[in-house]
Amino acid sequence: MKLSKQCGSSVRVVSRAARVGAWLGVALLSGCEGSSVVGPSTISSDAGLADVSVADVSVADVRVVDVGPSAMQAPANRPQPGMRPPPIAGPAAFGSPLTGLTPAQIQAFTDGLEEFQNQETVEGGLGPLFNNTGCFVCHGVPATGGSTNLHVTRFGRLTAGVFDPMENEGGSLMQQSAIDRSAREFIPSTANVTARRQSTALFGLGLVEAIDDATIIANALTEMPAVRGTVAMVMDVTTNTMRVGRFGWKAQQATLLAFSGDAYVNEMGITNRFYPTENAPNGDLARLAASDTVADPEDQVDPVTGMADIDHAADFMRYLAPPPPLPPSPSIMTGSMVFGATGCADCHTPSMTTGASAVAALDHQVVHLFSDLLLHDMGSLGDGIAQSPATTTQMKTAVLWGIRASAPYLHDGRANTLDAAILAHEGQGAPSRDRYRALNAMQRQQLLDFLGAI
Repeated sequence: MKLSKQCGSSVRVVSRAARVGAWLGVALLSGCEGSSVVGPSTISSDAGLADVSVADVSVADVRVVDVGPSAMQAPANRPQPGMRPPPIAGPAAFGSPLTGLTPAQIQAFTDGLEEFQNQETVEGGLGPLFNNTGCFVCHGVPATGGSTNLHVTRFGRLTAGVFDPMENEGGSLMQQSAIDRSAREFIPSTANVTARRQSTALFGLGLVEAIDDATIIANALTEMPAVRGTVAMVMDVTTNTMRVGRFGWKAQQATLLAFSGDAYVNEMGITNRFYPTENAPNGDLARLAASDTVADPEDQVDPVTGMADIDHAADFMRYLAPPPPLPPSPSIMTGSMVFGATGCADCHTPSMTTGASAVAALDHQVVHLFSDLLLHDMGSLGDGIAQSPATTTQMKTAVLWGIRASAPYLHDGRANTLDAAILAHEGQGAPSRDRYRALNAMQRQQLLDFLGAI
């Protein structure tokens, strides 16, 4: 299988297996993010492997912070930055900024990190409904910008194959916490679908954002029909244009600013210029009015800087470096070939290249993300929630870089090990799962060693 890649003004034809090898040559051996090594496919996805040797949810404990009734709304008392912390720089590690940033961009990363680690308050607009009090709470392992095993709950109703997100009853996302007992949410008795989703790591997302839509679409056309993914076209609220979605379990957001604004209102209850409306408790506007103490939108643009908190958080994610790969070993290098031979690379595309960017650190960079950023029908592994344009069984291919630090695995954390996560694949992932199942113990370990290094 070949891929025609556009890189600047030149076009190269690169096999998927060659891109796995390119990751080994570039990311592991040299550690740079420049052009990848191009070579012939070592093992095709249908090659023999004999010679390869070297969702029901209980929501009983809803957290409530009771602040009592309020008579009228007040302006949000958002946290104000004090003395700016010095720019962060240092060796590559989880949570580091991208290499090659200018001093101003490093300062933007540092300011964004400060906002990302801020703990929201009721006076600043937290709630009335929320899932947690700060970005870092759900994105803190193994460093700020990572993931956690904390979950959110979604619900809906499936009738004759048609999914209803029950938006008029507070769906599909249920907020687990409230600033007032009168605002607490519950799963409606008429819901017959519930799902849990855990937080995903944010490392390297600026590079993912910088991949052109056309590159993702072109890559989709190279996939074999049996495993070909679906491009998630979504409305980007920050530009009012249709873009290729790439963030979230259902690829529901296309840009980091939209991703940030969405998280602020739905996870922390902080309204902003793109999402200015609060979530009403199970859709009840009267309960919302009784508990909403702060005027909307709560996250206002600073007239001096021209930025709001969602912009700072987006800057932190944009300039956050990808996970650092581990040094190579014979087992890791052989595992990369097993990865291609089992067909894992058919959906977990080893690399794509960013387009033109005014940020040098994001401009025409090879991104070793191990995802095609497409929606795939995962059968029974899907979470049962339709989130336009994704169906109930479709999920976005998860990026695999840094996966060693993001256990437990899969959207609901059901798999404690990578082995269990692979064996849980269904739908379009079943053929690769079956090839993995057919491996001997050494070959499996080599593949797992490879996954643990990227």
